[in-house]
Amino acid sequence: LGKCLLSPIVLAAYAYNRSLSELGPGGRTDNEPGVLCQLFAFLMAFFGLAPTLLLLAMALECWLSLGHPYFYRRHLTRRLGATLGPAAAGLCALFCALPLLGFGVPMQYCPGTWCFIRMAGGGPRQLGFPVLYATLMGLLVLAIGACNVSSMRHLYGMARRQPHRGPPPAAAAAAAAPRMEEFDHLVLLGLMTVLFTICSLPLIIRAYMGAFAADFNENADLSALRFLSVNSIVDPWVFIIFRTSVFRMFVRRVCRRLN
Repeated sequence: LGKCLLSPIVLAAYAYNRSLSELGPGGRTDNEPGVLCQLFAFLMAFFGLAPTLLLLAMALECWLSLGHPYFYRRHLTRRLGATLGPAAAGLCALFCALPLLGFGVPMQYCPGTWCFIRMAGGGPRQLGFPVLYATLMGLLVLAIGACNVSSMRHLYGMARRQPHRGPPPAAAAAAAAPRMEEFDHLVLLGLMTVLFTICSLPLIIRAYMGAFAADFNENADLSALRFLSVNSIVDPWVFIIFRTSVFRMFVRRVCRRLN
């Protein structure tokens, strides 16, 4: 949804060879970016935060189902799961709308086809939102990492508890199947956790550096925004490719050779 909403704006800016502030209606003051740029900044902030909150919900569900199955069975229902998506989107929308109300400043980034929240320069009112945004992102990253590491530990323990020796060949093959399935989930979860952390950390670091070290570096800010965008592109492909039988068989052979 984020790519479908943001990409046409960027393509229109390149097609008309104009910046986002020039494409959309002007702001209320001369220094304020255009309305289209403000909308773009809101969508960038929203689609950076909302999927992260949904990832946390998924990581919590995975951790509870593996580590606390009785609690999971008793308290987590389909109705609760159905309400989490709209609730997370609503909370993120309210939070990301703060710059439109004056807490934080939308800013157009070079070459004029990107807009995001200003992460350096200005007073506490301008820099308070990016620091708050980065802090929230950092806490979400830590929580997701902790849940996924705990889930990986549970998966590893489940795989080790499978019988290794003694049963006849048919039973041994049946025991190896769930063990390899748990191993597949373990590798996929670890890979997606590493990718998510690598793509999220640059934005968090740049927000803190801009606020507390007064480091105004537009190229570094743009690189951090690109890292954040890459995560939502790469993660689905990692999931799709890894779920194919050929790739999973390749990973298993590599692991057997390493063992």
